[in-house]
Amino acid sequence: MKANARIRRNCVSIESQGSQRAGLTVIEWLVILAILAVLIALLLPGAQRGVGDAARRTQCKNNLKQIGLALHNYHDVYQAFPPAYTVNTDGQPLHSWRTLLLPFLDQHALYDTIDLSKPWDDPANAEAFNTVVPQFFCPSMTIEPTHTTYMGMVGPEACLKPTEPRPLSEIKDGTHNTIMVIEASPQDAVHWMAPQDIGVRFALSFNPDINFDHERGTHALFVAGHVMFLSADMSNETHQALVTVDGGETITDW
Repeated sequence: MKANARIRRNCVSIESQGSQRAGLTVIEWLVILAILAVLIALLLPGAQRGVGDAARRTQCKNNLKQIGLALHNYHDVYQAFPPAYTVNTDGQPLHSWRTLLLPFLDQHALYDTIDLSKPWDDPANAEAFNTVVPQFFCPSMTIEPTHTTYMGMVGPEACLKPTEPRPLSEIKDGTHNTIMVIEASPQDAVHWMAPQDIGVRFALSFNPDINFDHERGTHALFVAGHVMFLSADMSNETHQALVTVDGGETITDW
């Protein structure tokens, strides 16, 4: 009888130990699930931001593609790309190439409200001044929605001449190797109507320390119509080669 009692006690002890082990395993699982929940809570916002950044970058790229198509449609009509800006009889800048492009961006009604004989910021042009043109605004930018960072490459040796149209035939370096419009930094933003562009200066000062709105680089629209993301690590020689229309440079790291 005593032996049977000892056996029963041992069985109860074993069952008790088994129950304790089972309970401990459940606790461990709960701890693991809790840790996973915390990790997901920490990582999910970052992943969502990553998806959002990618979407904004894609929209920015599409904006530049639309601008490129509009520039080529303008060329088809006038046999040249627009001047960087128009001027009055005294040579004072009036309107940007962005304004001239409006009819080719499905903005005919807005274009018709603008008095091209008066400056871009004249009260007569207040309606357009206060209008947001989506194609000129990068969704990643923390700037006024009526401002833009899409800058034309302006200069005698750049794609857009200051006050004269430039025919495609003058771009000797190749349409795939010549930038037409570049996305500058937020601090360089100007009103989309303003006859101001720092595209060449921005492209030539390209370096990793620039405050890009996209991570480690920016977008550029080429004369051929394609948009490429330019790395902040691009060499100065390549910057120079991509800016000129007839420089004859050899691009080695492109």
